[in-house]
Amino acid sequence: MKKEEIILIGGGGHCRSVIDVIELEDKYNIAGIVVNDMPKGGNILGYEVIGGDDDLETIFKSYKNAIVTVGQIRTNSIRVKLFKRLKQIGFNFPVIVSPLAYVSKYTTIDEGTVVMHQALINANAKVGKNCIINTKALLEHDVLVEDHCHISTAAIVNGGTRIKENTFFGSNAVSKEAIEIDGFIKAGSIAK
Repeated sequence: MKKEEIILIGGGGHCRSVIDVIELEDKYNIAGIVVNDMPKGGNILGYEVIGGDDDLETIFKSYKNAIVTVGQIRTNSIRVKLFKRLKQIGFNFPVIVSPLAYVSKYTTIDEGTVVMHQALINANAKVGKNCIINTKALLEHDVLVEDHCHISTAAIVNGGTRIKENTFFGSNAVSKEAIEIDGFIKAGSIAK
């Protein structure tokens, strides 16, 4: 069976990590990368830069699947803006899950979300659109992660916690169970 093609939007470090996940998952062929600050024809890990943001409407004529591969640290404004623009153009947003991650069959993950290597998402968790569940992150049972969030490397979100839309939850941060979290949670924090 022929694999569908996907384009990646953004060419930095997060893009390179997502390339690794997509290659290992082996569901999609990466058709190219859309980057504003590299010339067309350049490459990232062997994948061609096929244009910039101004070319998205033209690119859509050839490719229907896309994933936002711009990372998120201080703000997710670029990720959100790109997601909304791509949605308006008509792109599809697959869910990308590393085969090295564990995702419970009782979990729901919405479009455009990427689950990186060794992440663990337990039963009845819900993850929204355009999220990053980064390497070794743990989402316990009944966690709700709303749209456009980044759960960073080795973060632990305990059971019943709600992560509100646009939140960044930093590396090695830990939440108490059954709380609501909103905003920017710095690395190594304990959210109570």
